[in-house]
Amino acid sequence: MRTLFTIGLLALLPFIGLAQQADESAVKKVITQAYIEGIQNQGDIEAVRQGFHPDFEMLINRNGQLSKFPISAWIERLEQRKANPSGSAQPPVSGKFLDVSITGNAAIVSLELHRENKLIFTDYISLYKFGSQWKIVSKIYHQH
Repeated sequence: MRTLFTIGLLALLPFIGLAQQADESAVKKVITQAYIEGIQNQGDIEAVRQGFHPDFEMLINRNGQLSKFPISAWIERLEQRKANPSGSAQPPVSGKFLDVSITGNAAIVSLELHRENKLIFTDYISLYKFGSQWKIVSKIYHQH
């Protein structure tokens, strides 16, 4: 009986690994499209709305004081920049995924952001899976 159980469990392991890989790929895709390309590189606003949960908040630590920045304010700022582009556009930001940790419907991502090969931010991004879709729900960061 134990042998049959062990064989059955071993048969399931590849499928569990595939599901984990699919979730990791989906998490990276959401962060790339909504955050790196959408927010940081002022891209597709609809991708931002799709990838961020409406209750998302970035937590900011300035001089020991904690403040919150909601996604609605970030989208508003993005819309203003797109409506009135300045003459001095910045070079694009690229992301380097340091770690993606997923447990069930929760994920934490460590991400470096670079501009012109210079490290500018290290982000810690939290996501939840709603149904079959991952959404960014919060972020803290360190500015280099």
